[in-house]
Amino acid sequence: MSTAIAMLAAVLLDAWLGEPQRAHPLVLFGRMVRWIERHVYADRRSAGVLAWCLAVLPIVLVMSLSLVAPTWLRFVLDVAVLYLAIGLRSLGEHAIPVAQALRDGDLDVARMAVGRMVSRDTEALDAPHVAAAASESVLENGNDAVFGALFWFVLLGAPGAVLYRLANTLDAMWGYRTARYERFGWMAARADDVLNFLPARLTALSYVLLGDAQRAWRCWRNQAPAWDSPNAGPVMAAGAGALGVQLGGAAPYDGVWEQRPALGEGDAPDADTIVRALRLVRRGVVLWLVVVLVLGWLWPGGPHA
Repeated sequence: MSTAIAMLAAVLLDAWLGEPQRAHPLVLFGRMVRWIERHVYADRRSAGVLAWCLAVLPIVLVMSLSLVAPTWLRFVLDVAVLYLAIGLRSLGEHAIPVAQALRDGDLDVARMAVGRMVSRDTEALDAPHVAAAASESVLENGNDAVFGALFWFVLLGAPGAVLYRLANTLDAMWGYRTARYERFGWMAARADDVLNFLPARLTALSYVLLGDAQRAWRCWRNQAPAWDSPNAGPVMAAGAGALGVQLGGAAPYDGVWEQRPALGEGDAPDADTIVRALRLVRRGVVLWLVVVLVLGWLWPGGPHA
């Protein structure tokens, strides 16, 4: 029961305050990671494994001390850590300006706004492609910025949420298939894949349950295997199907339009699709809170009592 209450408190704190505007712990972590990279980097997997361990394990071990703290202090730490690990309000703060600009017919502003969410060449996007990019980002980050941290918090408490958030951050910094990071970033990419395997599928299941279930399940089953990422595929395919829209397809990267597999089926995306995707994520958070509350009541001695 305390897990559900801590989750609720963290979600409400995020809705109230949003992400810290200055001195966010992840900013400090990023600086530390760049220092580690400068001193450890080599074009070898072993160097990447060492760098990942140096960046993540000491912090997780320190956070593990919270498990033996007094009950009241442990609760405070749980709420604070989970609040810092999730970004539900931030997701809306990035997505809503894109939808609003599209509704206003201001494509240039919409392109600039979606450029804060995705890495593709936004200046080449028309309105449907802008809406698709923002909707895909919302659906995928529903897992990466919200549900993944909630899952590991339920399983392992504050240390689990910290482990997930740091691993996810390292994947965003090192997990690229480029000449520099192909080997060095191998550990960062694989660790993120492993930690996201179950949360991603629970996120996809949430989208199925809260949207067009039959279509979402069909898209998940048929389209996810074709996607490069083993975790983003189920999340975005199920989400697009749940919304009844067509996402995926061609997108420009570094001046080249890359043909990606289709996601979902139905209408072309628009501004309303972005808002509906955000609403789907928020409803999923409510569903998870209710499920954890019920499980806490039925199983008081659960994994994070």
